[in-house]
Formats: sequence, C-alpha cells, structure tokens
Amino acid sequence: MNIPSFTIRKFFLKKILKRMGNSCYIAMGVDIRGKVRNITIGNNVVVNPNTILDARGGSITIGNNVDIGQETNIWTLEHDPNDNNHGVKGGAVIIGDHVWISTRVTILPNVKLGRGAVIASNSVVTRDVPDSCIVAGIPAKIIGVRKNDLTYELKYRPWFL
Repeated sequence: MNIPSFTIRKFFLKKILKRMGNSCYIAMGVDIRGKVRNITIGNNVVVNPNTILDARGGSITIGNNVDIGQETNIWTLEHDPNDNNHGVKGGAVIIGDHVWISTRVTILPNVKLGRGAVIASNSVVTRDVPDSCIVAGIPAKIIGVRKNDLTYELKYRPWFL
C-alpha cells in the first residue's frame, strides 16, 4: 500500500479487506499479503508504516482501538521445522480491543492477544497473551499487568503519511 493519499488508500482497503472499521489509519508502506478477504480491522485502529499483515495461512482479526507500531510483522504462515520437506503450517491471529503493539514486534501464527495486552518493542509473540498483560522478550513473557480502564478511543490522523 504505497499510495501516497490516505483517502485513496482507505477507499481501496475498504473494498479489498473483509472489513475495515471507522476512523482507522493504515499508513503508507503497510504490506498486505495473501488472502486479503481474511483480514478484519475494527474501529479506531492505527497500523503504522512498514508493517506486514500476512494472511496467507489464516485470518487476521484486529479489534477496536488497537495501535500497531511500525515495522511489526503479523504472520499467519510459517515453515514447520519438523517437516522433512520444509513444509508450512498456518493459523489465525486474533488481536483483542485496546491492544498496544510496540515497534518491531513479530507475532507468529495461532496467537491470540487478549483485550488490553501490551507487547514491548522487539518482542516475538509465540503464544497467547492474556487480557491486560504486558509482555516482552524473545519469546515474549509476561513482565507486568496493565492497570487501565481501557476507555480511550484512538484518533490518530497524521497530516502527511
């Protein structure tokens, strides 16, 4: 999605994705792969530049008020290290409401991020993250709990991106 105008980008995204909610911002340079009709995006979602949304191996569901930092990779397909023929395996990724995914995070297939989860920069998420948990590391492990009522609505609209 290297279309400079957000208005035109938004027009095309609403046509090709399964669903794109209201007041979303999908930055220029987001790489959408695979079956784009398997991607559902809620309301007030921000997807920053150079993010990969890979729907080749399953669906991606993004809830409401989700902030996805730049250079994040969301994968639904990966190679099976135990397959003699370097085969692949896939699965859905589900991101709950009010999730904050920081910069350069990798999320692998078959992962669910619970409501209000926070994923620290450079983390690799290999398993489900419970509601309101803060995770970090490779692989990501719980380092804290978010203490927030999660009532905010994201309204990020940059002028020139």
